[in-house]
Amino acid sequence: MTLRLITPPATEPVSLAEAKLHLKVDGSTDDTLIAALISAARILCEAYQGRGYITQTWELTLDAFPESPFELPPAPLASVVSIKYTDSGGTEYTMDPGDYVIDTSAEPGRVALADGVSWPSVDLYPVGGVKIRYTVGGASAPANVKQAILLTIGGWYEDRQVGNDLSSAAKALLTVDRVF
Repeated sequence: MTLRLITPPATEPVSLAEAKLHLKVDGSTDDTLIAALISAARILCEAYQGRGYITQTWELTLDAFPESPFELPPAPLASVVSIKYTDSGGTEYTMDPGDYVIDTSAEPGRVALADGVSWPSVDLYPVGGVKIRYTVGGASAPANVKQAILLTIGGWYEDRQVGNDLSSAAKALLTVDRVF
């Protein structure tokens, strides 16, 4: 099983201006550094929570068809782009979206075969024969996530030589909506 980010978020949940205000930074000398800290803090917070905050595309690659239903991390699942499988001869097929149902209310989201539908009876390509592409996240992040990102950026900006983990305050903010 391989889980891979295909398309990262187009924006960050915290803007450069918000981060600079939090850090009390005037001028643009450190803009590149602060932007990198924002991205790194988002990634760390997403990993801690098991969530994707801003719309992003993921792909789960499997060597066999999964048992139905199956989960698609991270949460929240927004949509399934495609479920593709490759036969042992190397021919790729795309499943009809009517052959499966999506549960976006579960965290992480789930996909199940529709009633009366089973996985195709084919010999799959021996490695990575099934690829499920899907989107997670939304248009923005909640206030607790933004604050956790700002706290993390603040710690990193002040102590650039030490690779600090999430602070206890940031973890407390993120534990509220953590997917277990």
